[in-house]
Amino acid sequence: MSVNDDVIKAGVASDADYMGRFLRDSQEVNSADISAIIPLCMAPYFSLVLHEAKLKPQTIDPSVFNGFSAEAEKVCARARHSLKLFEDNQRNIEGQLNFFEDDILKKHSAYFLGNTWLRFARRWERDLGLFTYEGKIVTTSHAAAFHLGVDSEKLFQDDRGVYRLSVMQQMGRCFAALGSRLDTHGGETFIRYLSGSRLKSADVLASTYYAKSFTGDSTRAAINVALTDFQVRMNFIDNIITAGSDTSKLEYTVFKIRYLTLYQVLLSLKLLMGDSRYPLPPASRAVIGKILTASAGRAVTDRTVRHFRNTLMHYNLLPSADNAKVDLTQPIFGLVPQYFPGYSFEELSGLVNTSISETARALNDWSGGV
Repeated sequence: MSVNDDVIKAGVASDADYMGRFLRDSQEVNSADISAIIPLCMAPYFSLVLHEAKLKPQTIDPSVFNGFSAEAEKVCARARHSLKLFEDNQRNIEGQLNFFEDDILKKHSAYFLGNTWLRFARRWERDLGLFTYEGKIVTTSHAAAFHLGVDSEKLFQDDRGVYRLSVMQQMGRCFAALGSRLDTHGGETFIRYLSGSRLKSADVLASTYYAKSFTGDSTRAAINVALTDFQVRMNFIDNIITAGSDTSKLEYTVFKIRYLTLYQVLLSLKLLMGDSRYPLPPASRAVIGKILTASAGRAVTDRTVRHFRNTLMHYNLLPSADNAKVDLTQPIFGLVPQYFPGYSFEELSGLVNTSISETARALNDWSGGV
């Protein structure tokens, strides 16, 4: 077996173990709201693991995916690609904005609004759910739908949840085959450290909410939908997924989720800023400019470390890696010094943490005004 194969197997095993412990803890937390909402934040990362593992049949036993239907595979692929945000080469910026307009805004509004025959009562109908933890927004019904990877028609179909349950059960069986366990094996995950009393929800009118956030009504509403998604992603990795942990000593999967999310949000903001087809108000450009020029953010997204991101995303080593320096007993298999000379894993974790906190704070401040 090659060093590359060793890294793939170790990465998949670490992720499968963590996801199993997370699901175990989700079932045991003493809060229905936490166990219902927080797994929605984790949904695309579940899909990322399965999608990438399935693409490695020479290393990961293909029988793991026996019974994994074509439909379930499509859901996982869409959810996994949602994490790339504007870098999704299947949609790019325009495709993502069109998706937010057609599959999120229009279809969600059509489903939730205009349902009462009393016309005067429609003023109280709402089509966007907001979920905050300790006052910071960590997901929305729109963001959850986007990252679940389920077509709107099937998401809203009246089948008593049969379709979604089938997909989740298939994913669960795959994780079990990869080594996930629901017994008491392994350490606790972040969800055990969350308090249900700190999770709040509110239903609002999407058109009103987005018109008052980020760029206001000076751009397409879909841009504010996207920026809100960036915001909830950053708040999740800043305030939620590290609960109960030392951010300088995070385990493989938690570090991976944080790094990839930060990388994709920063790159997506850069793509938006640089595309003349989507003019932004001067104040908005100033905020994005400040985010992108922050030293910590520039260091963790520099073009020279792209292969580090790729290994975390796809598991396999890239040609630039020095196989002789790979050490499976070390954090991220000893790859940090190769891509970040002079940095230990703990030091890189600190840099990532700084960038996450700075970016999340900037997005939160920006979201409240034009």
